[in-house]
Amino acid sequence: MYRILSSLLLLPLLSFAQVEQGRLTVQKLCSPEFHGRGYVNGGDSIAAEFLGKEFEKMGCKFFKNSPFQAFDFKVNAFSGKMVCTVNGRQLIPGKEFVVDPSCPMFYKDSLKVYKIQTEDLFNGKRIRNKIGEAAMSSSKTAVGFAFRYDLWKGDTLKMARELAKNLGYSMPVIEIFDTKFTWSVSQEQSRFPLIQIQSSAFDCSEDSWNFHIEVNAKTINHTARNVIAYIPAKKKSKKYFVFTAHYDHLGQMGQEAYFPGGNDNASGTALLLEIARYYTKNPSNVNVVFIAFAGEEAGLLGSEYYTEHPLFPLTNIEFLFNLDIMGSGEEGATVVNATLFPEQFEVLKSINEKQQLLPKIGVRGAAANSDHYFFTQKGVPAFFMYTMGTNKHYHDVDDTYEELSFSKFNAIYQLLIDFEKVISWKR
Repeated sequence: MYRILSSLLLLPLLSFAQVEQGRLTVQKLCSPEFHGRGYVNGGDSIAAEFLGKEFEKMGCKFFKNSPFQAFDFKVNAFSGKMVCTVNGRQLIPGKEFVVDPSCPMFYKDSLKVYKIQTEDLFNGKRIRNKIGEAAMSSSKTAVGFAFRYDLWKGDTLKMARELAKNLGYSMPVIEIFDTKFTWSVSQEQSRFPLIQIQSSAFDCSEDSWNFHIEVNAKTINHTARNVIAYIPAKKKSKKYFVFTAHYDHLGQMGQEAYFPGGNDNASGTALLLEIARYYTKNPSNVNVVFIAFAGEEAGLLGSEYYTEHPLFPLTNIEFLFNLDIMGSGEEGATVVNATLFPEQFEVLKSINEKQQLLPKIGVRGAAANSDHYFFTQKGVPAFFMYTMGTNKHYHDVDDTYEELSFSKFNAIYQLLIDFEKVISWKR
């Protein structure tokens, strides 16, 4: 293998124009017309149609004459009105407040919200008394409790989170932060709303506040689609090399706040398209497959479904490379499963060192943190790579196209194609 690697590294570098087309793709996927590629306004369906047409335009082939593999799942979607006011001031959704993704179907109420003090955390009787006193003093108003997470650390913060969770089974809970929000997707609904608010959005020094909350959520049975294309080998082959990336994101929280998902994972989807474009002109020794997964943010659902319903035998996959969070790279990249497949990681590392593509490639072991996971569980050798850099936006409304540097987009493109050549040509 290493003789092959040495000879391949003498080949001229690929054209470094991919980043320009990649930028355009990310910009489009992050635009409002894609609605955050989630479950409000058909965002993920719009993205699936776009990707299918892109694969078709560049000349890719499709299994069963279609780029789509449909599957169903339940998800909690927020398409209706989302309102949170504190003492009469309306907060900005996504920026100043977010609702927990498992919030109930419909909740509209005015609340008297009382602040939990540090001493309350260490005295269960004090908490019970406080609940009783709050209920008595607000007999005509619903009652909730607020936790100032910005004031606590370590074990105290851990205790506060546990108490908030327990209280949340029987009443609304407000969590106050001074750090950025991290939103998500849920397939379940809770009985009462959990609202997270930035401490800078209102005066937190008081012991109680008047809230008005409106949450509209609906658990829907959603049909999503994996988008799958391939380029046949130069000569007939039963072997496959697979590149993957998830294209879905969090979607919208109401009609005002949407999550663009620039780094996670419009960037990986754009790189997937550019790699596919390369193989349309440069077929490999093996069949090269490109899978854009849906349902990743809801729990790796698209990749799990694919491994249960593969379009060709999973045992025929030489290697799978999953791309997620590809928008930076100033600080290098990290490879999950590197310790599981040391020989293949050594190939990747050697290519990088000889061509000076990334400043470093970090090593991680196995982790169920992206779409490679269920393939690994089925015995498919796989890596998941993500970039590291100055952009720290993740699952928030500021993960935008404009925040991405694309610093190592071309370098990773080069690295991955050279890696595939070594893995496939060794045959």
